Amino acid sequence: MAVVAERAFTSRSTLQRVEAGDTNVSIGIYAGVLQALGLLDGLGQVADIANDSVGQALATAELPKHVHLKRPPKTPRNG
Repeated sequence: MAVVAERAFTSRSTLQRVEAGDTNVSIGIYAGVLQALGLLDGLGQVADIANDSVGQALATAELPKHVHLKRPPKTPRNG
């Protein structure tokens, strides 16, 4: 535990809070711990919309059914 805490640039007590899932620990500390464990590459997948089928379905449900484009007003032709 001391080695992981040292590599994550945090204290052992903070590392214990991370292990307990304490939501008051900053995301930066979690990222440091993931880096120390060699698991940081997976962090990008957490927020990837491609991995969130429920979020995609909700976003699609909120899209308008019809789109009405506003046309610019016609200008009279001189000539």
